[in-house]
Parts: sequence; C-alpha cells; structure tokens
Amino acid sequence: MAAAFHNPISRAIRPEDTADTLSRYRRSQKRSKEDYARMVEGFYDLITDFYEYGWGQSFHFAPGKDGVSFEEAIAHHQHLLAEALGLRPGMKVLDIGCGVGGPQRAIASEFGASIAGLNISEYQVGKCSEYNRKAGLDHLCSVLQGDFMAIPADARTFDAAYQIEAIPHAPNKVAVYTEAFRILRPGAIFAGFDWCMTPLYDGDNPKHRELKQRIEYSNALPPIASFTDVTDGLEAVGFELLEARDRAGDDDVERPWYQPLEGGGLTLRSLPRTSLGRKITAAALRILEHVRAVPEGSFEIQALLNVAADSLVAAGRLGIFTPMYFHKARKPE
Repeated sequence: MAAAFHNPISRAIRPEDTADTLSRYRRSQKRSKEDYARMVEGFYDLITDFYEYGWGQSFHFAPGKDGVSFEEAIAHHQHLLAEALGLRPGMKVLDIGCGVGGPQRAIASEFGASIAGLNISEYQVGKCSEYNRKAGLDHLCSVLQGDFMAIPADARTFDAAYQIEAIPHAPNKVAVYTEAFRILRPGAIFAGFDWCMTPLYDGDNPKHRELKQRIEYSNALPPIASFTDVTDGLEAVGFELLEARDRAGDDDVERPWYQPLEGGGLTLRSLPRTSLGRKITAAALRILEHVRAVPEGSFEIQALLNVAADSLVAAGRLGIFTPMYFHKARKPE
C-alpha cells in the first residue's frame, strides 16, 4: 500500500505541460474510438498520482464487510481472483492492464506465480517496475508495455490471465477477449472484474443516462457494457464460460463497494478518497494553483475525479452500475 499522503500532483508530465496535456486529453475524448490509446495514456498521465494519493497502489473496488478495513477488503478481492485462476508456483500469468502493479505484487507474493503486467501507459510501466524492484519481487513480477487489443506476446504463452477493472477502457471488448484467447495455453483460465451497467439500468430514464455518461466521461471510457456484452463476447471468441456474477452482491448492507468514496470510519489514511477529503483537496488545489504552487490544471483534474466519484456513488446507490462483474472462462483443450 502506498504511503497515506502520496503527492497527488502528476510526475508523468512536466509541471508547465499539465494544462496542455489536459487540453489534449479533452480533445482525444471527442475522438475516443479512433484515438483510444492516446486518450487512455493521457488520462493516466494526468491521474495516476491522484489515484495513488486516494487509493494506494491497487486501483480497484472491492465488496465491503463489517469489521474489515478497506485494505483488507482489497486484498481479499485479489485473493479470490487468484484462487479462481488456480494459481500456484511455476505458473506464467498475464495481468491485463496492471496499473502500477498493486494486485500483481500481492498475488505473486501470496501464490508464487510469475506474473507479467501489461500496461499501455509508459509512466505506469515505469512506476510498476520500480515498485516491483523495491518490494524484492522482480524475480516474479515483470511489466510489458503494450495495448491489450494487440498483446505483445506469442500465442499460447501464458497459463492464466486476469484483468481487474481494466477492460472497461477497451473500445472493442471482443478484440481484447480474442487476444486473451490467443495468448493462453489450451485449458487456461481467464478471469476478472468488469465495469457494467446492471439489468436495473433503464436507457429511457434520463437520470440513468446522465449518470452513465458522466461515469464514461470522467473515467476515459467508451460506452459501458452490459452483463450480456461480457458473457456473449467471451463465448463469441471461443471461451467456455464457467461463471459470471456481480460480486457487488457480496457486500454487507452497510458497507457497499462505493462506501470508501462516501466516508464513514474515517482515518487519516482514508480521508483523501472520501467526499470530505476530495472537497478539501479540491479547495487546496484551487488556492495553490492561484499562487502558482502547483501546475495550472491541477484543480481541473481533481474536479474531473470528483465527477467520477460522485457519479459512481449515485449509480451504485441506484443499483444500475457495478465495477465488479466477475467473469471466469476457460480456453478449451
């Protein structure tokens, strides 16, 4: 887990280039299908350090449980995924969209498998490599820079593959599933957690449509998939679907997956990701940007992430969105 007060200001870009990078990111959003890679790279250049500031090194949600800390819930979520894959020492595994490698390191250290992380972001690849080395895990953890729609690996290379909230960025899920199928050995498992609109989502409801659009806009996403988009896509490329369900249903009633964005059980470590903490951060960045103590554009980046958080909470409360639709599929022998 990252330090409690990781500096949220991006170190991926020069301070004087922050506003220009933000402008280019906004332009790429308008051409998201054609300019997918540039949009996603720009997004993570801008927000990676903000994410670490509020979330640590594992950029994903987890079902909440009474008496279980946020960090413990995140670790348990990763453990269940590794168990679903049947990981063990000697296996060669691909983490598709590995971020800065929090899950990769946790899973490799617990299960002993060799895990290669795949990431399109040069900045995150560099951070992941550094964190792997500092954790003494670079004998088990490596990083590949590349696009998950064209994975830079030979066919039948890996014994298992997983993704944790990464494929929502893909403009074409079937293309990613096709690549995952290609790089896996026969009999291998592909599992993960995806962002989906649930069956409660009503496309004719203006409030539902607005929340969906706000989540997409503020998270650099194409249209968010449905459950059937995921399951039909996996089967279309040849996978045998073994299990598919929404893990948000594993929440305790008082600890929904979006609770860390609301607050409750506040600690100094959790404050930055809560509604109160995000307001404090935004107010501080506005002042610091005015006196030129932080780069121009820093406040706008935080504002974008606040839109994301508020929209996710609202959609979660309505039950129309989940960040953890679990899929487990096998490549036939």
